[in-house]
Amino acid sequence: MALAVTPPAPSAETTPADQTVTLVRRPGRWVDGWNPENVAFWQSTGRSIARRNLGWSIFAEFLGFIVWQLWSIVVVMLPSAGFTFTTSQIFWLISLPSLVGATLRFPYTFMVARFGGRNWTMVSAALLLIPTTLLGIVVANPETPFGVMLAVAALAGVGGGNFASSMANITYFYPQKEKGWALGLNAAGGNLGTSVAQFAVPIVVTTTAGLSLSISLAGWMWIPLILVAIWGAWRHMDNLTSAKADFAGSAAALREPHLWLLALLYIGTFGSFIGFASVFPKLIADQFPDFSTIQVGQAAVSLAFLGALIGSLVRPFGGRLADRFGGARITTIAFAVMAVGALALVWTLPVGNFWLFLGCFLVLFAATGAGNGSTYRMIPSVFAARAVARSADGGAHGVAMQRKAAAALGLISAIGAYGGFLVPQVLNASQLSTGGYTAAFYGFVGAYVVLMLLTLAVYVVPRRALAGQRI
Repeated sequence: MALAVTPPAPSAETTPADQTVTLVRRPGRWVDGWNPENVAFWQSTGRSIARRNLGWSIFAEFLGFIVWQLWSIVVVMLPSAGFTFTTSQIFWLISLPSLVGATLRFPYTFMVARFGGRNWTMVSAALLLIPTTLLGIVVANPETPFGVMLAVAALAGVGGGNFASSMANITYFYPQKEKGWALGLNAAGGNLGTSVAQFAVPIVVTTTAGLSLSISLAGWMWIPLILVAIWGAWRHMDNLTSAKADFAGSAAALREPHLWLLALLYIGTFGSFIGFASVFPKLIADQFPDFSTIQVGQAAVSLAFLGALIGSLVRPFGGRLADRFGGARITTIAFAVMAVGALALVWTLPVGNFWLFLGCFLVLFAATGAGNGSTYRMIPSVFAARAVARSADGGAHGVAMQRKAAAALGLISAIGAYGGFLVPQVLNASQLSTGGYTAAFYGFVGAYVVLMLLTLAVYVVPRRALAGQRI
């Protein structure tokens, strides 16, 4: 099936982007000839197709985040279900999915080009059935060995890989001028999965407390939605033949020093977001057990979901502020607020006031969310400035840097996700060595101050290596 879109009559200034676009549809919902930079095609046909794919991509990624972070809320329910794991073992159940998910983001980045966006969305969504089914089985028996529980928790990491493939897929559908907003929506929709998991699981489990399989529903309850995501991808999404993996660009990006600096910043922002989101339910249970859940009728609600919710909702605004004031400035401010929030948390914890504790954490989450958006926005800006610095007219260096920037987005998102493993393990080490979390939070304050100064020195202050530009 072919669809031709013809723009207005050509003029002397007509460019290839203005010429006729012919879409050819082949079996398996493969689409040839996709060109979102063609204005006539984009306005008449492309935008609606891209939005349809974006909607189902967000839904699949949303479920991926839910599965990725399920154990963050399940672990606080294990004692009441008869499990007797140590604090250290609980932290491993929380952090291992993040370690696996971060690692899977590297290969997932290239799967869309290899198998097609629609096809890989179906496969990656179907893989979520494995950890959810196994979770429903293992938590039903308090005699389940810790090693088995840890293996099932590790399998939840497949949900973390979905972010990389989803972002890679959507970037092919949108023109340059609309990529930022589309990718921001895609990321925010996925991040919300953490909040929804922490909100919905306690409600479902407690309202079915009369059933012997109540805690098992923490896994079973998502299976119908996962099946819907698989069907939606099969029925409504498309594979683009124009989606090509750029292995050379990725290899070149890895040799770029600024990739590693930006990855470090992203560990500080996104890594802190996903790390604190995963441990927040346990920290509330440890420090304020009476507030671990709040009874609303027959349902129990965990206020831990507010942290991930705030961070997710603020992320797109961090990107918007970066567009207006510069990503480096917003990231610097974000790290400053994160340091103040973590320090206030340490100083006010002895007061024993839950609402003060919650307020400090919500400030911290809001800052991580803004930092997520602004740091991610910095990536193309840094590589563009590097192109200008290396070539007076941007020419060949500009093209090379665009390829590096595209590859860097996926690589940095993968590296940054390791923060989801580091944060719980730092808290675990603090608990084991000092019996509390104060030392860990002082460490976080120090790290945020260092990252703030690094951002200020390298990206806010004009530097010759970045063509004298403020990022």
